[in-house]
Amino acid sequence: MPARTIIADLAIRYGFQVLGALVILGLGALAARWIGGFADRRLRKGAMEPPMRILLVRIIRVVVLALAAVMALDKFGFQIAPLIAGIGVAGIGVGFALQGVLSNIIAGLTIIVTKPFRVGEYIEVAGVHGEVSHIDLPSTILIHADHSRVVIPNKKIVGEILHNYGLIRQLKLAVSVGDAADLNMALGAVQDVLARNPRVLKDPVPVVGVSAIGDAGIRVAVMPWTRGIDAVLVEGELYQALIEDFRTRSITLGVVRRDIRVLNGASLTPSPR
Repeated sequence: MPARTIIADLAIRYGFQVLGALVILGLGALAARWIGGFADRRLRKGAMEPPMRILLVRIIRVVVLALAAVMALDKFGFQIAPLIAGIGVAGIGVGFALQGVLSNIIAGLTIIVTKPFRVGEYIEVAGVHGEVSHIDLPSTILIHADHSRVVIPNKKIVGEILHNYGLIRQLKLAVSVGDAADLNMALGAVQDVLARNPRVLKDPVPVVGVSAIGDAGIRVAVMPWTRGIDAVLVEGELYQALIEDFRTRSITLGVVRRDIRVLNGASLTPSPR
């Protein structure tokens, strides 16, 4: 039988089946896209967390595509039940091979459901810290002040002690002024420096006051609030501004003073003053 006749016979016998399968797959892809988009819009109105919303939309699209693939295979006369059983057995083997990945995914689901932190908050966990940039099923991404990224596997987060600073952080700075310095002027200078810095939040109100009296003079606590990602930058800016402002106002900074006593011209004994 000529090859052309064989090809024509196969085209007649299976052509409509292939065409029907392709049409089903195409319609399934369009349906998955439309249904996923519709679900995404409805979930956005419900103010659902982005990670959970993205996960649900992906699951919906995968389910619709899987149904379309099953219908397309049925066009070719495939027995679906043995195929599903084979996929189940293969899935068990893949599950054992990907235990680490699956544990990260389960931990990611736990984080998404329990919400110990959210995108935009500043957290410290597993020895690292930063602003939460992205929460996905396998990992969580933090951003440092130097714009570097830290990728943490989710299984390293679940079950660990987590410090969630929220969207803002309170800095704990301090400056010492001399015993003879005008204390009210010093406190006013600190307040002015905080008010001029655009990164310092006005609400909550910064905490400023005397915290201790020691060898270096009067210790003034300076505890303003700022965005978590700006904490490192603000700390350096405030210390520089405080030094410059104190010098301008002739406010003496506190220094530790010691007396050196010479005994028999040989030994030196420092003592605080």
